[in-house]
Amino acid sequence: MADQAQAGGPTLDVAGFLGGLKITPFHKWLIFLSCLVTFFDGLDFALITYTLPYIRDEMSLRPEMMGYVSSAAFLGQMIGSLVGSYLADVFGRRPVILLCTLLSAILTFVTGYATTAELLIVLRFFGGLTIGGLLAPAWSLNIEAMPKSLRATSVTIIMLGFSLGGAVAGQVTNFLVLHLGYTWHMVFFSCGAATLALAVLLQFTLPESARWMVAKGKAIDKVMPLLARFSPDVLSQRYTQLILSDEKKDVAGGSPWSKTSQLFKGSLLFITPIIWITYFFSSFAIYLKSSFGVLFMEKLDISLSTATNLGSVGAILGAVGGVALLAFTEKKGPIWIALAPLIGIPLAVIIGSGLLVGGPSFIPILLLGSVTIGIGHAAVISITSIYYPSSIRSTGGGWASFMAKFAAVAAPIIGSRLFLEDRQAVLDGYLATGLCLAGVVVGIVALSFFAKRLGKEQEAEAAREAEAGKLASA
Repeated sequence: MADQAQAGGPTLDVAGFLGGLKITPFHKWLIFLSCLVTFFDGLDFALITYTLPYIRDEMSLRPEMMGYVSSAAFLGQMIGSLVGSYLADVFGRRPVILLCTLLSAILTFVTGYATTAELLIVLRFFGGLTIGGLLAPAWSLNIEAMPKSLRATSVTIIMLGFSLGGAVAGQVTNFLVLHLGYTWHMVFFSCGAATLALAVLLQFTLPESARWMVAKGKAIDKVMPLLARFSPDVLSQRYTQLILSDEKKDVAGGSPWSKTSQLFKGSLLFITPIIWITYFFSSFAIYLKSSFGVLFMEKLDISLSTATNLGSVGAILGAVGGVALLAFTEKKGPIWIALAPLIGIPLAVIIGSGLLVGGPSFIPILLLGSVTIGIGHAAVISITSIYYPSSIRSTGGGWASFMAKFAAVAAPIIGSRLFLEDRQAVLDGYLATGLCLAGVVVGIVALSFFAKRLGKEQEAEAAREAEAGKLASA
């Protein structure tokens, strides 16, 4: 904090300042920008889901190759989540988000020129690197700015943008291909150009995280104008030092290993693996659905256009439901996040049994099952970073995202081999989804238990540091 200290004058606890604020216009602007980032992130990422049937027909792809095409972006995301999150903890949230958005726009546009499955796989892999690289920094940027009671909800809201983008990808594909008669290539051209426009907008509007700047010891004259955007009155006190009372200084050093090791200190030794496992099961379920949901429904005699619409509507309702669930769990506790996957388990089993296929209640049950998977995943995402301090928050979110993308890579590869062959294979895929949702429920219950222990540890640490401060000043 050497850059921040000046002789004399009051000290501002930035953690207390930000945590005690009510929602301001700047909070809303930050959430809006972040939603735009995740919207186009989700749009570019989901394009392959809805264009895959047309790519399959044009390139005569076998199920195994479709699995590789789908999983390429997930593999890129898995690696990008670690690289991007580490860079964001070292260089800041803003530059990583800006760079990843620009590269995502370029790679999405270029994907429209792909003429072979191999080239498509390469382009989707590098596109996944950029898409995965900006999610954890975006989560961190919002968690670090929001009042304490709204941190998890803010992540769910910005990930609503990701889900809405994924849903709009289906409608864009239907509009350009089915209604206007373009090929699937135009879908990537159009969305890449739109994302490029966003990258230009962000260059002039996206702020940096004030908490990250304080944790890194940035100069006061760089931090105070940013804090003033939350509350102009903060400039009247002429603070000469900025601190974070809820964090230790330089807790993680600078290397990737030192930052990662901090994810396993105290109760985080249990919380971090539980987050990873829960995220893995939730991601396997949702990425199996997002990769092959349209093809699954096609195998069950639902038309391609109807399947695409169901996928879009399910994604939107799932994302909105996730926000509603988080607004409830912020007050009642994280264990209530288990509610959505708990409801989804019997729905997945009912679909997998095949008893309702073709019946009047089949499509509503399909839609409701899709919604519960989306709600549960949105809620799980929201809790991945709130347990970590600012200096390693992006790293913590990045590792959680890495585990999610590990599941995302596995889901289409396993799914293409086990769940695409025929009607019964598709039904087995829904049964496997039910097992994943059961894993999510168990993980959330365990996380709720250890989260209470972490809270007690943090209170005890704060009390010890306060006592040490009194003794030092005596």
